[in-house]
Amino acid sequence: MFLWWGRAVVRLRWAVLAAALALVALGATWGSGVFGTLTGAGYDDPDSESSRAAARITAEVGNQNADLVVLYSSPTSTLDQPAFRDPVTAALERLRQRPEVESVTSWYETQAPNLVSHDRHATYAVVRLRATDPDEQQEAYDELRPALEAPGVTTQAGGTVAFLAEANAQISEDVTRAEAFSLPVLLVLLVLIFRGLVAAATPLLIGGLAILGAFIATRLLAMVTDISVFAINIITLIGLGMAVDYALFIVSRFREELAAGHPVPSAIARTMSTAGRTVMVSGLTIATALASLLIFPQAFLTSMGLGGMAAVLVAMLASLTVLPALLAVLGPRINALAVPLPRWRRAARARTGGADQNGRADGYAAGATAAGTAGVGSGAWARLAHSVMRRPVLYLVGVITVLAVLATPFFRMEAGGFGESVLPTDATPRVVTERIAAEFPGGSVAPISVLVSGADVEQARQFAAEVDRLPGVTEVAVTANRGDSTLLSVTYEGEPTGSVAEEVVHAIRALPDPAGAEVLVGGRTAADVDMLESLTSRLPLMAAIMAAATLVLLFLAFGSVLLPIKAVLMNLVSIGASFGVVVWIFQDGHFADWLDFTPTGFIEPSTPILMLAVLFGLATDYEVFLLSRVREEWDRTGDNVASVATGLQHTGRIITAAALLLGIVVAGFATGGVASIKLIGIGMIVAIAVDATLVRALLVPATMRLLGRWNWWAPGPLARVYRRYGIRESAGEPADPSQDAHRLVEEAMVLTESRRG
Repeated sequence: MFLWWGRAVVRLRWAVLAAALALVALGATWGSGVFGTLTGAGYDDPDSESSRAAARITAEVGNQNADLVVLYSSPTSTLDQPAFRDPVTAALERLRQRPEVESVTSWYETQAPNLVSHDRHATYAVVRLRATDPDEQQEAYDELRPALEAPGVTTQAGGTVAFLAEANAQISEDVTRAEAFSLPVLLVLLVLIFRGLVAAATPLLIGGLAILGAFIATRLLAMVTDISVFAINIITLIGLGMAVDYALFIVSRFREELAAGHPVPSAIARTMSTAGRTVMVSGLTIATALASLLIFPQAFLTSMGLGGMAAVLVAMLASLTVLPALLAVLGPRINALAVPLPRWRRAARARTGGADQNGRADGYAAGATAAGTAGVGSGAWARLAHSVMRRPVLYLVGVITVLAVLATPFFRMEAGGFGESVLPTDATPRVVTERIAAEFPGGSVAPISVLVSGADVEQARQFAAEVDRLPGVTEVAVTANRGDSTLLSVTYEGEPTGSVAEEVVHAIRALPDPAGAEVLVGGRTAADVDMLESLTSRLPLMAAIMAAATLVLLFLAFGSVLLPIKAVLMNLVSIGASFGVVVWIFQDGHFADWLDFTPTGFIEPSTPILMLAVLFGLATDYEVFLLSRVREEWDRTGDNVASVATGLQHTGRIITAAALLLGIVVAGFATGGVASIKLIGIGMIVAIAVDATLVRALLVPATMRLLGRWNWWAPGPLARVYRRYGIRESAGEPADPSQDAHRLVEEAMVLTESRRG
């Protein structure tokens, strides 16, 4: 199949490139309009109690959310002095006249003590918007901003709508900065890796095409379902990162085949039947891992899953179509505009025989063919593999110990909500929340909403008294009463994402409902509690989907039962190490000053879920790269030790380079202003580094040496499935007799083992 595919792309190369240009034009025009179709919310479970409470509150007593919290303060005047009072009351009256505003609540009408700071130099007003749709609320906020200002008084906007607006703006800025940082660095590194400008530019072209194609796919998806604005982050990260990875792998193999003396059409066919097949397996595996996010009810996570799947599938398809077509046109010119090595590097390459067909030293071309296997087997990566395989138990125990130590902090992870503390310290919504918590009675910018339905006034009053006696509660107020529905506003100690607020939510829900009545607890903190329960209840299913899909795809790729199981286990240990480091840094607060974030003592729970899907796919990606070459050598020689050493020698530099390039893409996110995005960046850098070094370079050779011929074992029925449906790898050339003989011996071993079983 892949051999035929490579030949077909060569024949149709100009048509493929013309289609790619059309895709670029469509993506740059219509596809870039995706930004106007995305939504800003989607963190809640629509079936949770907090979501039902929000809908019932709006239906029974009207919108009571603190959409905007406007803080007015003055260092010289108190709130009842004319210099403070007159401009603030004028601003509040202007707000009441705006069509976007449902109501405005302030101290000047209610005299509520919780709306006045302890020193009386500050007050805040609660603004409720008519719109309930998150996107419409953002539009209303943009229109209202000038009307919030009170001349001569410091005006700062907080609350849910202002927080989401600030978070969206900060994330967009972070993405722009990440791209501006990563693209030039990627180009420099690719030039150093390929030692040629043409070869270096090729992966970036495919990366840009992948992002534009993913924009088109995401805009199409947005026509039928809600897609979060945060999906753009994952599209940029996955699209660029995986396209560069795949292009690196394919271009390296193509240059390798050219160096072996194959003409361009044959080199492309051989590249597609080996590296192309590997790219397809990798792309499907990563897409399946991201598809596991679709089981969660939160639109935020499903958006990330859909956006990530679109990005990786477009990157895969571009690498299997546009890239080979481009290589067919370039041919040997892929090595054009060479960057010369220093003299000492040229001498070192010459000693190892690493010269391509143009006489230039090339580490990827060295010993590329079967005839050159001996040279490959004596390279640095092969020597490392032999060193590991001489003492496999020592390396296995050592690496597992290191990874276990790194993973230890993960077992004490605390989960908490996505709040203002993820923003930079000078972000206005965060300043408002922290000032109200510190300077005002009650100190809560997002009170817990308790709807008591079907109760008379006396029952509602008694229930409010019970809530008021709960630990952590500072005040309970009746904010609305219509018919037999009463809305209670419960303030508490600390911030909405704090442990006290969460304990208050659980305590209220544990109280018995008044006779004949129903109590629903909502608000921001309740939504955070419900989100955590929703995520944890579905996490086992997500893990099962990822593991099952990986086992099936890797079995079809390699015909082994044990290697897919080993791959899943190794993915988990490397991801566990990354999670442990993330908890140690972001929950415990290590390097907080250096990384410029405020430790909260908890981790927002959807972030590890997203990281699990992405990292599981990426770890499998590197496993597929390595095992594909090992399997190729095993099919050729039947020697387990030699195939592992040669496979690592062929792929060690490529995997390291791919990890470095992806790390550069991710590093841009690690410098972001939003702590949760920074956390994802740091976590992925750690996972990539651990996986490309400790796991692939040390743990894989050690385990494969211990397993020996069992690496490729499968019971008889599964062996027959693999022979019929397996995604077999072939260089596309006639096999020599020894190769056929080896396959017969291997099949005989499989049949013998199945009969013994």
